[in-house]
Amino acid sequence: MKQTRIYKELENCSLYADVFDQGRSTPVIVYFHGGALIFGSKSWLPQEQIEFFTNAGFSVISIDYRLAPETKMEWIIEDIRDALTWVKNTAIQWYDFDASQIILMGSSAGGYLSLLAGTMGFKAKAIVSFYGYGDILGDWLANPSEHYCSRPMVHRSNAYELLGDREITDGSWDRFNYYLFCRQQGNWVSEVTGYDRIRDKAKLTRMNPIQNLTSEFPPTLLLHGNQDTDVPYEQSVIMNEKLQEYGVDTRLITIEGGDHGFDQHFHEPSVQRAFHNVVDFLRRHLA
Repeated sequence: MKQTRIYKELENCSLYADVFDQGRSTPVIVYFHGGALIFGSKSWLPQEQIEFFTNAGFSVISIDYRLAPETKMEWIIEDIRDALTWVKNTAIQWYDFDASQIILMGSSAGGYLSLLAGTMGFKAKAIVSFYGYGDILGDWLANPSEHYCSRPMVHRSNAYELLGDREITDGSWDRFNYYLFCRQQGNWVSEVTGYDRIRDKAKLTRMNPIQNLTSEFPPTLLLHGNQDTDVPYEQSVIMNEKLQEYGVDTRLITIEGGDHGFDQHFHEPSVQRAFHNVVDFLRRHLA
C-alpha cells in the first residue's frame, strides 16, 4: 500500500515521497525518476516495477525533487541529499524497513542522480542506474544532438513558453519541448545548472560523477540499451570501465537493440531477465 509523505518543506513548495513499506527489516530502494531534470515526477515509477521489487522483498520509496530550469541543479542536488537524510533518519519513525540497507536507483536523469549521490559520501549498499549518465561534461551534451536535430527545430521562445517563474516538482510532458531545445542547441548543462562550461568548470566538475569516483563508491549495476537515441550507450560503458579501475564491484547489462526507456517494455524476455539480474545483484550485496 502506498503512503505519500512530505520529506521537505520549502517556502514555495513541498517535496513528497511515495512509500511502499514491506515491513520489518526489509531493504529499501530509493528511486529517482527521469525527465532530464526538467520534467517527470515520482509517479513515473511504473506499478509493475513497484510490484516486482516489493514482491522480491524490498521496500520502495519514489521521491520528487525540484525541476530545472526554475530550480538550478545545485538545489536539486540539495533535495537529493535531504531526501536520503529523511529516509535514513526520519521515515523510520513510521516504517519498519531497514534504513541501514538503502539502494539508490533511477532511470535516465534519475540514474545520473543515483550515481552522483554515490560520490557524496552516502553509504548506499548498491546503486542501480537504468540508462543513466555519469559524464555531463562529455561531447554528447556539449554538442547538438544529431538525433534531436533530425526533428523540427524548436525556437527559444517556444521552448520557454511553458516554463514558469515558480519552483515545481511535477513536470508534464509539455516541458519536453524545452529539453528538445536544449539538446538541439547543445546547452543542456548551462540551462539546468546556470553555470558556464568554461568559466565554472570547477563547480560543474563537482556535479560530474565520473570525475569524483573513489574505491569507496558503492557496488554499481548499470543497465543500458545499445540503441539508445537519447543517452548514448557509451555513457554506461565508460562508467563501468572507470569503476573497474577503482576496484568497485560493477556490472553492465546490455539490452541488445534497446532504446531509451527499454524498461517500459517490462514483459519482454530480455527486460525480465535484466530485472531478475537486478534482484540477484542486490541480494548479493545485501547478504
